[in-house]
Amino acid sequence: MEQLILIIGLLFATVVAVGLGDRLKLPYPVLMLIMAGALTFIPGFPDLRIEPELILPIFLPPLLFATAQKSSWAVFRIRWRTILLLAVALVVVSTAAVAGIAWLLIPSIGIPAAIALGAMCAPPDPVAVESIAGRVHMPRRLTTVLQSEGLFNDAAAIVIFQAAVASAMDGQPFGLGVVGKFLLGAAIAIVVGMLFGWLTRVITKLISSSVARSAVTLVVPFAAYILAEEVHASGVIAVVVTALEIKRHARAEDATERITRAAFWDVVELLVTGLAFGLVGLEVREVIKVEGSAIWGMLPMAIAISVLVIAVRFLWFGMLALLSRKNDGDLPPTGLKDVVILTWCGMRGLATLALALALPVMLPTGEAFPGRHEIIVAACAVLLTTLVLPGLTLPWLMRVLKATDDGAEEREAAKVLALRAQEAAVAALRDHELIRSLPPEKIALVKEKMKRLHAELLDGSLKDEGMEERRRRGRELAITVQTIALDAARTEVLNARNEADADPEVVDRVLRQLDLRTMITPES
Repeated sequence: MEQLILIIGLLFATVVAVGLGDRLKLPYPVLMLIMAGALTFIPGFPDLRIEPELILPIFLPPLLFATAQKSSWAVFRIRWRTILLLAVALVVVSTAAVAGIAWLLIPSIGIPAAIALGAMCAPPDPVAVESIAGRVHMPRRLTTVLQSEGLFNDAAAIVIFQAAVASAMDGQPFGLGVVGKFLLGAAIAIVVGMLFGWLTRVITKLISSSVARSAVTLVVPFAAYILAEEVHASGVIAVVVTALEIKRHARAEDATERITRAAFWDVVELLVTGLAFGLVGLEVREVIKVEGSAIWGMLPMAIAISVLVIAVRFLWFGMLALLSRKNDGDLPPTGLKDVVILTWCGMRGLATLALALALPVMLPTGEAFPGRHEIIVAACAVLLTTLVLPGLTLPWLMRVLKATDDGAEEREAAKVLALRAQEAAVAALRDHELIRSLPPEKIALVKEKMKRLHAELLDGSLKDEGMEERRRRGRELAITVQTIALDAARTEVLNARNEADADPEVVDRVLRQLDLRTMITPES
């Protein structure tokens, strides 16, 4: 019962942290980590133990699925170079750098164990980045880079970690076979993701309840993750591909389902994120408790590794900025300001902690895993350094660099897309037989409604005035006209999602406004 009470308490604390974060202009995941860590120092506070091998399967699927739904295949097509350079190459470079300094500073750690530590410290957490960057009005071009990086870097880090641990356990040298294993695992995971995307479409066609269809999307990420892991593929990539496939096949007429699903996943993402970072806080305190006074002797090593992780990321983004400037590219980073912000947003989180906890205690020979205590302390130090410090200071940094996005570019993109939606609606009505058969006064009313559609999509407010007037026009006629127009408008917006220069967040915002208008029928 204590375990259940503690979980409910962490969920309630998440809600409190969200409200407190809004007032203090601070990210709630960081507040949850600090609050949970502070609470555990209360005498008699119960321990919450979750098996290390269950942490990733419990928390990663819903959080990755929620994050991936905010992206699209078009983003990956245009940013595939960025994804390779950050989600794969930067992970490999960071792993190698950390492994090198760990091998020098930690006695008898061995190369495989040092590589395992490097893999723990390499991947920034997409959940932490998403929740923190969104609250400081970061420019969309930088947020998109961070999202793209975060969706695949866990997969590369986990494969490296598993190969390093296997090498340490069986005494075999760590080889380049990990590259082939990663590519094979990624290919199988893509197939699994495609399969679950197809299965989801088939199942949702058989279910009439929009609530039940939304519930299917909660089960699918776990199923895709578990199946991919069972066939020795990447569960992370499988979940991301599943989410992108479901979104790619969204239909214009599924307005009610999209409204229900969006609200459902907003709640799921908030509570699961808060619970996950609350557990991070509990586990960090547990590590401190177990290691005791020995931690003080490990601090210089942990600090050196933390500084190195940040320095490697800064140098890597600096190199990308120089290449972008040399090639006259417009993809970030394009200058020192971008480099500093993207470096400061390299926040480690759930994956780092989960991999640290998944480290074996003993070797098959009965000996202790080499350098295990030092590895866990170093991983937790990197997590705290890159998460708490940037999380608390990022708003200040954005103000100092004058990098806060005023939303002008996004608003302009929304205007263009809303205008396209209006034009599609007008064209659909102009060509429809129903409109041709209406008397002139009815056609005038329809034209007036279509003129207001563009402004309504951008305004986002639902006005009650004129409701009675709409009823007097005839309920059946209004419903028919609305259906024709909004189906055409939604189809145009969904088509825009697959364009290379589309901003997924703008597309989703305009689509949601169209869906809300679909919910407002003359019977309302």
